[in-house]
Amino acid sequence: MHTQQTQERQVQLRTTKTPTPETRGVWTPAKVLELINLPFNDLLFKAQKIHREHFNPNEVQLSTLLSIKTGGCPEDCAYCPQSSHYETEVEASKIMDVEDVRLAALEAKKNGASRFCMGAAWREPKDRDIEKVTELIKVVKELGLEACCTLGMLSAQHAQSLKQAGLDYYNHNLDTSPESYSDIITTRVYQERLDTLDNVRNAGVNVCSGGIVGMGESRQERAALLHQLANLDPYPESVPINNLVQVEGTPLYGTKELDPLEFVRTIAVARITMPTARVRLSAGRQNMSEAVQALCFMAGANSIFYGDKLLTTGNPDWERDQALLTKLGIQTS
Repeated sequence: MHTQQTQERQVQLRTTKTPTPETRGVWTPAKVLELINLPFNDLLFKAQKIHREHFNPNEVQLSTLLSIKTGGCPEDCAYCPQSSHYETEVEASKIMDVEDVRLAALEAKKNGASRFCMGAAWREPKDRDIEKVTELIKVVKELGLEACCTLGMLSAQHAQSLKQAGLDYYNHNLDTSPESYSDIITTRVYQERLDTLDNVRNAGVNVCSGGIVGMGESRQERAALLHQLANLDPYPESVPINNLVQVEGTPLYGTKELDPLEFVRTIAVARITMPTARVRLSAGRQNMSEAVQALCFMAGANSIFYGDKLLTTGNPDWERDQALLTKLGIQTS
C-alpha cells in the first residue's frame, strides 16, 4: 500500500505541476546572481520548497555512464584528459562492440539504473559513427532502459537518426558562461554548442545540458552559466552539475578547489531556476563528503551517476552510494 501511494504521489507531482511564465525564460543575469548571493539557509529553504512542489523530495534517479569510445579527441577543452592536446594517462580506443555494451547495460539495469548513458570522445561523429551508435541505442532500448548519448557536436541529420533509433536524451554541456568560454576551449565557439542543442530539440530528443564548476570561475560567472541554461527555450529536462575533477596533464590541474558550499549553492540555484528539470549531482562526487552530498540533495539534486567511472574519472562505488541513500531515507528510481 505504501509503495502504491508513493507511486500515485509521484505521478500526481509530475502531471499537475507545470512550469509557469514566472519560472521559464525570465531570469536575468542580475536575478540569478541575486539568488546565488542569498544567505545560505534562505537559498536552501527556497530551493527545497520549489523542489517539493515538483518532485518527491526523497527520491533520486539513477543513471550509468559508459565511455564507448575513449580518448584521442581533437578538442582542447582545458579540463579534459581525453584531449589529444594533453599528455595524460588516458589511452585512445576504438568504439566498443555491441555485445560488450549490452552486458554493461544489463549490469546497470540489475543495479537499479533507469537510464544508460553512452559517451564518445569525438568533436562530432561521422556518418559511420552514427550507424554504430544507433545499433547500441537499440540494444539499450531492448533492455527497457532509457538511452542517452554524448557524442560531441551533432548535425540536424544525425540528431534525427539518433531519434529514429530510439534515443531519449542527448547530453551536450554548455560547460561555462559565454563570457568565460574562450578561456576554457578554443577549438569551437559557444554558438556551436547552442546549435547542437537546437538540433537535438528539433529532432524531438530530450536535452541534457549543464556545466562544470570549480574551473577558477567567479560566483558571477557561475551565475552566468545558470542564467544561460535557465533561459534556453525550453530549459533542459536534465541538468548535470559537475565539480571539476583535476587530472594531471590538463591545463586546469592545480586550480584552486571550489568551496563545497559554493557547489551546493550552484545546485540550489539550478533547482530554483529550472524547477521541473532533473538536477544531477555529477562529476566530482567522489571527493565530496556525505554531508556535502546530503546538502546537495536538500538543495534540489535528484539524480546521480553511479558506477566505477564517469567516462575516465573515478566515481563513488555503488555500495557507498547505497549506504548513504539508506542513511538519508532516499529511494531510487
